[in-house]
Amino acid sequence: MRNYYYNCLFFLAVFFLITFAAEIYPRNASADIYMRVGKNGTIHFSNVPVSNGYSLYMRTRSYNNAKFNGYGSNLYKQIILKASKKYHVSPKLIEAVIKVESGYNSSAVSDKGAEGLMQLMPQTQKMLNVSDPFNPSQNIYGGTEYLKSLIVKYNGNLRLALAAYNAGSRAVNKYGGIPPYGETQNYVKEVLDYYDGR
Repeated sequence: MRNYYYNCLFFLAVFFLITFAAEIYPRNASADIYMRVGKNGTIHFSNVPVSNGYSLYMRTRSYNNAKFNGYGSNLYKQIILKASKKYHVSPKLIEAVIKVESGYNSSAVSDKGAEGLMQLMPQTQKMLNVSDPFNPSQNIYGGTEYLKSLIVKYNGNLRLALAAYNAGSRAVNKYGGIPPYGETQNYVKEVLDYYDGR
């Protein structure tokens, strides 16, 4: 009975937190919450459905039409432009990756451990000397540098570079192209759709 009581309190707290956030940041991207149940019964919540095991738990109102003229892109615009210039990566591509990876939530954490705006894994952070993945500047510069390295690695093939950003280079090399993972295939399509302005 006590566990049931605490679970109810937890779910109510999540509901009110998301509702409150939507009211404070009315022009930001929607803050939909996804849920999955782990093998040991542990419940995982995420604002980014990073695997096929997630299902929509709570949908909030979206005030951003996914164009790059909303609160999120304007908030980090200068950092994005500077990172774009430094690493010679289109600012629209950087924005598209941020949009799909975190929805412009600098505090986003996936259940796999990816962190921040461009969802950098701890080993990637170490490789790029990113000491604080929740610092927007460090995260965007690090993520852009990593993305650029993948674009070079795959000879300018954005589809392969994005697939590697999502699933890792090993998976791309193993399958000789975009891996047959629903998550990765959807990810590549989403990023390119935003990048192309669809």
